[in-house]
Amino acid sequence: MNFGPRAIAIGLLMLLGSCATDPQRTAVQSPAPSVAVDDAAVAALYDRIGAMTLKFQAGLELLRSGSPRDGRAALAEAMADLEAAALQCQSTPACESERFVGAFVVLVRLQSVAAGWLDLQDEPAIAAETEADELPVATRPPEIERSVRLLRGKDMRDLIVLNEPVRAALEDWLTWMRPQLIEAWVNYQYLRADMYPAYAKAGLPEALLFAILAKESAGRVHAYSRAGAAGPLQFMPATARRFGLGGPEFDERLDPALVSRANVAYVEEQLRAFNDNLELTLAAYNGGEGRMRRLATQHPGRGFWSHSIYFAVPSETREYVPKVLAAAYLFLHPEEYGLVFPSVDAQIGELRLEVSLSLAEIAICLGQDERPEGWFRTLRNLNPRIKPEQSLAVGSVLRMPSKLVSTYAQRCTDAAFLARIRALQDARYPDGPTQVGYTVRRGDTLVAIARRTRCSQVRDIAALNGLRGPKYALKVGQKLRLPTCS
Repeated sequence: MNFGPRAIAIGLLMLLGSCATDPQRTAVQSPAPSVAVDDAAVAALYDRIGAMTLKFQAGLELLRSGSPRDGRAALAEAMADLEAAALQCQSTPACESERFVGAFVVLVRLQSVAAGWLDLQDEPAIAAETEADELPVATRPPEIERSVRLLRGKDMRDLIVLNEPVRAALEDWLTWMRPQLIEAWVNYQYLRADMYPAYAKAGLPEALLFAILAKESAGRVHAYSRAGAAGPLQFMPATARRFGLGGPEFDERLDPALVSRANVAYVEEQLRAFNDNLELTLAAYNGGEGRMRRLATQHPGRGFWSHSIYFAVPSETREYVPKVLAAAYLFLHPEEYGLVFPSVDAQIGELRLEVSLSLAEIAICLGQDERPEGWFRTLRNLNPRIKPEQSLAVGSVLRMPSKLVSTYAQRCTDAAFLARIRALQDARYPDGPTQVGYTVRRGDTLVAIARRTRCSQVRDIAALNGLRGPKYALKVGQKLRLPTCS
């Protein structure tokens, strides 16, 4: 189903016509006093506006990220549901059809801008309503802002209680943790097209996704913890397997799109278990659902901040929950504390290699325009399955920020320059692969050991040491031989 401006405009005109002829909407014929008004039914209809706007935005994100079939399906479903809700509003006393007309107008503009029918530079009024992701929250259109903030029908901002732990976490984010927060923001902008659609489809607030990402990894896709958690959202191996993330050829905890879907499934599971209590859900994410469910059962009706639960969880969890809530609050209210998130051109393009290069070599030749730290992290995040020093064959396709494709053409084709860069990488392995000894430490996994030793593969380590999958059980103090390059 194709939603051009003409098709949506026709629907809008039909809806306007029905509103004009509805006796309940005219100034002369107001609803009779005897007609019962169901406030809950009216509120539910209004909530559907936000949900369908969110779904429509998710469809546009899918279109932009290269999934046209899923994107068109999401757009069609959103429009059909909004139309059904608008028709239902006609027969619901005290329901204002004008709200649905406004929603249609917003969707028309969103679709027009996304498709290039309107130019934001020439339409400042439309730009103010459509560039919701780049504007401070205070300037977003009400329904779009609502879709970003709602959690189970409740305003995310109302769920964040600014108590002493959360205020202390706000100070941390705004002082010594500010570099991590900004790094997380920049990394998230490039990962958004991969990660946000899962949250949008589930109706979960984007602020929550960003906050978990900021605290867990700062948006570093290849982050590993000493405890064995991995990826941008730091899934533990057992939890990852439970939600369909596999290995060992590639640790799917490092795939932003896959891990975002797994995170949604986990968060929804815990919200159901804890009666939509956000703090207990976050505590379960960090400290384990088993512990939190036992505490919730032992202390029914108590929240995370109660003494009986707050002081029964590890200190790490007592720090984790307010940190995530504070990051979500800053996502929604940066202007309150003078926080300015940098503007990022996060359009993603593809590059087909004409010469054999590695990600590391490409990152060096791209330089550092606009990015003092360079592009290595961004390239790795967008291509999580490729090892940084792996020489890629001619014709290999890489994802990178669209603006870097022309930079690559300018800087990464000089043979003498590329030879100097290649010499840097070759210097890392002067003698070729060698076997080295390794003693297993607490928290080690075979995947983490392979990652630390650069060119060792899980299957090679397992074969050399007689380890059997899929768990590849290790013991602290166990001696391994590693076929490693470093």
